[in-house]
Amino acid sequence: MNLLQCGVACRASKALARREKLVAVARTLFAEHGFHGTGVAQIAAVSGIKVGQIYRDFADKEAIVAAIVEGDLATFLHEAEIAQAVKAGDVDAIRAWLRMFLQCGRDIESRQLMPEIIAEAARNDRIKAIAHDINRRVKQALILSLTGLAPRPDQAESRAELAEMILTVGAGIMHRRIADPDFDDATAYSRLMTLVERWVDQLLDSPAYPGLQKNHCGFVAAG
Repeated sequence: MNLLQCGVACRASKALARREKLVAVARTLFAEHGFHGTGVAQIAAVSGIKVGQIYRDFADKEAIVAAIVEGDLATFLHEAEIAQAVKAGDVDAIRAWLRMFLQCGRDIESRQLMPEIIAEAARNDRIKAIAHDINRRVKQALILSLTGLAPRPDQAESRAELAEMILTVGAGIMHRRIADPDFDDATAYSRLMTLVERWVDQLLDSPAYPGLQKNHCGFVAAG
């Protein structure tokens, strides 16, 4: 690598590190103070990055939110991994992904930020579009996983119903967690995992797919 190439690579690395720092600081401030309670000047003060530089990296606060969401979805959904597991027919990997999917609802940071995104979506069209994309990608990944477990065309309605049930119950747990400080969400998620285990086993219980019945490994209930 020559000196010019090294300079370009170093600048790119520094720019990436700066953006990651901005996103991390903004995430914490949004969760603590809300979108309306957090200004770019505050993000600059806490991060140590000048306001002008922030606007060179991100057009506005909504662009920072989009970057936070994109990073979270990549970490949470593992879309490439579940697609590969389904393509390979790896039932154990698919069910492991489902366990991960259900457990991620207990992540502390998502507890703090998702309510802010939902609240802001009611008054900000760009945040509403981001929230819509979150729902679309989460549902798409979930249905893909269920299709990998129960791929027959006549099971499509059952897959869709199960996906809706998981998403609806998960959202209900999140809202109860926000509204009720005494709500035991660990127990709620454990119960949800047990229910999903039963539902998935029902999808797998088909004489047309003896290999799936033999290879499935079951969930490990949390708590």
